[in-house]
Amino acid sequence: MRAAVRRLGKQLGRRGRVLLILGVGKICYGAGFIVEPPPPRGLELLTMMCGLASWAWLWIVCGTVTAASAFLRVGRDRWGFVAALVPPTVWATAYAVSFLAGEYSRGIFPFIWYATSHVAFIVWASRVPEEAPVLTARRGAERRPG
Repeated sequence: MRAAVRRLGKQLGRRGRVLLILGVGKICYGAGFIVEPPPPRGLELLTMMCGLASWAWLWIVCGTVTAASAFLRVGRDRWGFVAALVPPTVWATAYAVSFLAGEYSRGIFPFIWYATSHVAFIVWASRVPEEAPVLTARRGAERRPG
């Protein structure tokens, strides 16, 4: 099991690991809105357009694209980071609007949370260069003659 996890980690690289973690998280977050939708406090801007279950699918679809992009080569993973940005940007915007409109005074805090721990983190992660794999000799391959 450990060997399989190590192989997967090497295959994904740093960027791929981030994309896979973000993607699975977004899928789970969206599924939670379908299983038991919370009260839409601060998200009225979104619920005016459609229900939270529909918005949950935004999280799930973007999470799926994000997770699938983890398995692409560096340079082709760009759309995974774009997909990762969409749902938290939409949520942050809704909370900011509800705060500025005076409808949800607590809205500034989820806005800051989404803007920093989601949006800013994803932008930063998208700019992290991938390390080239380091070739190492297999155990026993460097035997000395004699």
